[in-house]
Amino acid sequence: MKFTLIKSFFITIFALLALMQQALAEERVVATVDGFPIMQSQVVQALNGRTNNKTNLKKALEEVIDSFLFQRAVQESGITVNYDYINQMIENIAIENGLTFGQFLDALDYQGITLDQYRDQFAHQILMQEVRNATISKNLQVAPKDVQNLSKELLDKAKKTGKLKKVQGTEYKISHILIKTTPILNDSQAKAKLNNLLKEINGNQISFEQAAQKYSVDYASGADGGNLGWNFLDIYDPQFAQVAEKSKIGVISKPFKSQFGWHILKVADTRQGDRTEQAYLQKAYEQLINKQIKTFEEDWIKSLKQKATIKYF
Repeated sequence: MKFTLIKSFFITIFALLALMQQALAEERVVATVDGFPIMQSQVVQALNGRTNNKTNLKKALEEVIDSFLFQRAVQESGITVNYDYINQMIENIAIENGLTFGQFLDALDYQGITLDQYRDQFAHQILMQEVRNATISKNLQVAPKDVQNLSKELLDKAKKTGKLKKVQGTEYKISHILIKTTPILNDSQAKAKLNNLLKEINGNQISFEQAAQKYSVDYASGADGGNLGWNFLDIYDPQFAQVAEKSKIGVISKPFKSQFGWHILKVADTRQGDRTEQAYLQKAYEQLINKQIKTFEEDWIKSLKQKATIKYF
């Protein structure tokens, strides 16, 4: 009897040791992101029912790293989700689809989705969009030397081909805020968002420059408070130029739509002068910025990875 108890004791100890070894194996550090550990157990959990093999583990590891980078970007951005705004948008979606709120809930139920699940998914999409915009804006960098080189190249080409045009006339110093429509933000909602911003600016709750930095998706000008600098109107979208031309100095326009999205703008000042070289500098800068924006928009998580130090073990 005593031998049986001792034998059972050792079997139990060995079983516990085996479980501990398995747990330790699962808690092995498989990667670090800027020194923060990614654990094997996190990767296994991220498989979500997929077969536990080398290929799927590699994919799951990258998903965990992507999730870590996204969550860190959220924290660094300080962006939070306003659920009152989310609820209002959900109600608008129901109205635009010709449904009562009860019918909208029935439609969700038919798809096996609860209102809370839909709200959380919707909030996550909004959060990703806002953090993505903030991340892109933060990471845009154009070297002055690159702008100057491209400007000279464009200017020399125009001279050689006889297409150089002296840029003279009235220059406008304009600031603007741009909101683009998305699959979850339609024209009426974009316009409403700008109208709300306009009320806050006119009510001295926020300055035009602060609003541009926080909300404008024209990342280049938004970082500078919406300032587009001194330019001639013919470089702008026709609708944008038309509104600027009719605007009084220092007065913020009503929301309007151009080919790029919805804007409000403010003409800070006007002057006369020849800015041929400056116009080419601006053109070069915009080309370089637009190229960067396109790259970031294609895979902004990839851009976060490129700036992080990731080590695999």
